[in-house]
Amino acid sequence: MPVPVSIFIPAKNEAANLPRCLASVRWAAEVFVVDSQSTDGTAAIAEAHGARVMQFHFNGTWPKKKNWALENLPFAHEWVFILDADETLPSEAEAEFQAVVTGTGAEVGWWINRRFHFMGGWLRHAYYPSWNLRLFRHRLGRYEKLTEADTRSGDNEVHEHVVVEGPTGRLRSEMDHFAFPSVEVFVEKHNRYSNWEARVAHDRYLHGSAGAIQLGRVAWKRRLKQLAVRLPFRPLLRFLWIYFGQRAFLDGRPGWYFARLHAMYEFLSVAKAYELKRQAEVNRES
Repeated sequence: MPVPVSIFIPAKNEAANLPRCLASVRWAAEVFVVDSQSTDGTAAIAEAHGARVMQFHFNGTWPKKKNWALENLPFAHEWVFILDADETLPSEAEAEFQAVVTGTGAEVGWWINRRFHFMGGWLRHAYYPSWNLRLFRHRLGRYEKLTEADTRSGDNEVHEHVVVEGPTGRLRSEMDHFAFPSVEVFVEKHNRYSNWEARVAHDRYLHGSAGAIQLGRVAWKRRLKQLAVRLPFRPLLRFLWIYFGQRAFLDGRPGWYFARLHAMYEFLSVAKAYELKRQAEVNRES
């Protein structure tokens, strides 16, 4: 019997990832793929796997894809789960999701942990654990809004979190996250992500800090990051945190490269934020 949950997958040119992703949720009663006019056959692959395809046309600022989907998709079920095209759920998730969405617990949202794959294997220390709130009653959850500016980071939410109205729990199942199949993909993605980081940092500089989120550990990380933006040598600190603080050195050479690449990402974010600040100062003076 299908699990009475609506799954939606944001996608753009995800033909390489989508079959693996969709196969991992074949037990779901309803699957939407929210596409951004892909040119690689993404929509046809989704339909061949029984998913419903909806096209999203980005206006350049807000809303982005996931919040738009939460507002506009005709969900047949109360519970929704958001799954990126480069993620998969394990087989045991079917029984756990069935228990959650048909149960009588007070929780309105559930966090799930992710395992990052990089250079051919699972990083057992770097970026682990990585909790995300993805399963929730769709009328009670939306992604936080950290900036209305054009971040030049694409049409999908980058590091925003879902905030729900009510108590939350943690799932036992863990997702596999195949975000970085190559160093080239890592660099391309994080060049875009650093645009977002710079814009959010610039808005924080102009208007103050963003609001807190709900899970203690993740909220603590958000507050720590807000403090870290004021520190010198941030790229070095990012490397040290991942390589030693998260024990990426135990992941071998992939852990070393992962930490170094994130230091580069931090450097881009710092440089782009400074560039925005200088541009604003020049505009005020002119």
